Amino acid sequence: MENKKYNSIEKAIQILLKFKEGREDLGVRELSQDLNFSPATVQRILQTLKKYNFVNQDAKTRQYFLGNVFYGFLQTLHNSDRVTRTAKRFMEEVALKTQETVHLNIIEANHRVCIYTIESTRLLRAGMPLGHRSPLYAGASAKCLLAFSSEKFIDNYLNEVDFKPFSPVTIVDKDELKKELETIREQKYAASKGERTPGLASLSVPVFNHNGDILAGISLALPEIRFLEKEYMNQCIDALKSAAESFSEVMGYKP
Repeated sequence: MENKKYNSIEKAIQILLKFKEGREDLGVRELSQDLNFSPATVQRILQTLKKYNFVNQDAKTRQYFLGNVFYGFLQTLHNSDRVTRTAKRFMEEVALKTQETVHLNIIEANHRVCIYTIESTRLLRAGMPLGHRSPLYAGASAKCLLAFSSEKFIDNYLNEVDFKPFSPVTIVDKDELKKELETIREQKYAASKGERTPGLASLSVPVFNHNGDILAGISLALPEIRFLEKEYMNQCIDALKSAAESFSEVMGYKP
């Protein structure tokens, strides 16, 4: 029997929220089963959402995926969100100094999420798509956010997370990850090489709010070949730290 506790607008929202859970495309039957809505209801709502470009439909598979209308929302969020708006000038400074891809990340539902990115102009570069999500145990940008979170948050996360390797060097042991987080806190930056994608590396530094809590992380994504140049890496770390300290100060943080 169809779930009666949602009105039509709420059902449409519930359908859209399913696309946040990591699946790029979904079908009527799958959504119907997951949400306990009738297939007819799901089909009707999807067709309305499609009309206004909130979703599109693959002509071959008949599966639905998010529509282009959300790019407009992202641009508006970038222009209005204080964190992103403030971050831009500091990220631009890092991009100018390093010529690497710079991205801004936050924690959302136990994941690292990229909320702004400046792509490198180099021919050999690493990318970071806007909205990209990853677990907090893999990659510098994720581990940086986790390392500077509260002890309670870290403990809860480590007790609940299901470790799965992305590559042969992904840390999937709780005790080993704890040691890594301690190192990150001591050196005030995170680094990783091939933890999520072989051949790619990343660096990340924390940004704090007025309460001293982790607000975001500014990160570099770059090819592993440049990551191995020690002097260059030190320059990149210095650029990131300088930007993050200034960013934190603007957000009210006082060491």
